[in-house]
Amino acid sequence: MKKLLFLAVVCAVFAACGGSSTHEKNPYVQEGGNDKKEATGNPSYDPKRGEGKFTHVDVGPSLNAAMADNGKKVFEVKCNSCHKTTDEKLVGPGWKGVTSRHTPEWIMNFVTNTDEMINKDPKAQAQLEICLVRMPNQNLSDDDARALYEFMRKNDGVK
Repeated sequence: MKKLLFLAVVCAVFAACGGSSTHEKNPYVQEGGNDKKEATGNPSYDPKRGEGKFTHVDVGPSLNAAMADNGKKVFEVKCNSCHKTTDEKLVGPGWKGVTSRHTPEWIMNFVTNTDEMINKDPKAQAQLEICLVRMPNQNLSDDDARALYEFMRKNDGVK
């Protein structure tokens, strides 16, 4: 009897964990992604893209001030303890000029998928060798990451 009850509970748990067939389209992710496969069957790695879901980030020529203000709030809560907005290194590198050194896709992939980027991306690995401290995953949402990128643009002088 106990085994039957246990089996029923296990089946109920698996049934409850099923996914939903409806999901929202993420405005920051282009459909299709990297479809090339290596001999192992795994997707091939493109060092120019980084490791993550962002393949195209639509960035206008002028700054989105409201988004940059939200990004400043994210910076103050999640990033300020390790990064400065100047070129001075604190724990992590300073942010001055970061948007000219990296693509929007690379930055957004790095801040949302930090561990995989450090494990697989040559630029992220080189930065780790300089800073000697692994950036922790801040669990940023896609919207927070986009707002943070806009704050970085503002910090780099985009108007």
